Amino acid sequence: MNNDLKQKLELAQANIKENKALVKKLKRSKPKSLDNTVHQLHDEAFEKIDCLDCANCCKTTSPAIYERDIDRLAKHLKMKPHKLIEQYLVKDTDNDYVFKGAPCPFLDHENYCMVYDSRPLACREYPHTNRKRFYQVLDISLTNTEICPAVASIFEGLKEKT
Repeated sequence: MNNDLKQKLELAQANIKENKALVKKLKRSKPKSLDNTVHQLHDEAFEKIDCLDCANCCKTTSPAIYERDIDRLAKHLKMKPHKLIEQYLVKDTDNDYVFKGAPCPFLDHENYCMVYDSRPLACREYPHTNRKRFYQVLDISLTNTEICPAVASIFEGLKEKT
């Protein structure tokens, strides 16, 4: 990860109290323009940030993996779903399947996803900043400010615009 991306994550960690206050304020007020504002900030952030320069999400966290994800991955890897579970997955405290460890077993040395077209839904949707009803994912987005430099940038922009 380059220094600029590291600095965005460090800033998010330093501003965690401000970011928590922002989440509380946004949950309480649910501004009608929130989705449009976040989508604009999302687009701006990803014009500057290339996930392949970072891949911190793939290196540090594991998404919830659902049955349809297991089936899609197993088909892609040409293996039986129960073998995929046995080899790569465990159940977490929420009783969801997750990868056994980090980094993701399908992340290669150049930060490419070896199962990109068959990746789990949570990976497809990450970091959830371009979805409708953003207020519903404010808590997970707050957590993601410390994982994803783009989300950290989006929160800095939100503080300026709200």
